[in-house]
Amino acid sequence: MGAPELLLVGVVITAGLVGVLVPGVPGSWLVWAAVLWWALKDPRPVAWAVLVGATAVLLLARVVRWTLPPRRLRESGATPALAGYAGAGALLGFVLLPVVGAVPGFLAGIYLHERLRLGRHGEAMAALRTVMRAGGAGVLTELFACLLIAGAWLGVLRWG
Repeated sequence: MGAPELLLVGVVITAGLVGVLVPGVPGSWLVWAAVLWWALKDPRPVAWAVLVGATAVLLLARVVRWTLPPRRLRESGATPALAGYAGAGALLGFVLLPVVGAVPGFLAGIYLHERLRLGRHGEAMAALRTVMRAGGAGVLTELFACLLIAGAWLGVLRWG
C-alpha cells in the first residue's frame, strides 16, 4: 500500500474519531471501515490481526454502551465546543500517557471547558458530573475504543 492510500486511510480514521464526538455521524463505523480497507489492501497477517482486534473492541464497546443509560447530552447543556475540548483532552491524554491517559484527558477537557464557561471549581465539577451522567460515559467508551484502534493501526505502520 502506497503513501497516498495510507494517508487516505489515516484521514478516514481521523474523520471517524471526530465523528464519535458529533451526534449523528457514525464515527466508530468510519474507523472500522478504514481499517477494513487497509487490511484488504495490505495482505499481511498483522493487518488482519488489527482488523479482528478492531472488530472485537468495537463489539465490546457496543455492549458497554448498551448497559449505560441512554444519551441525553443536549438536555445536559453539552455544546459542540464541549465535545471539542473533551476530544482534544482525550487525544492529548492518549498520547502523553499511552492508552490509559485518554480517560483522564477526556474528563479534564470537559472540566476545563466548564471551568472556563462557569468560572468556579464547584460548578465545573457539578457540570462534569451532569455531562458524564447524561451520556458522556457512552461517548467516552466509543472514543476510547476508536483511539485504541487508531493506536494499533499507527503502531503496525510504525513497527509492524
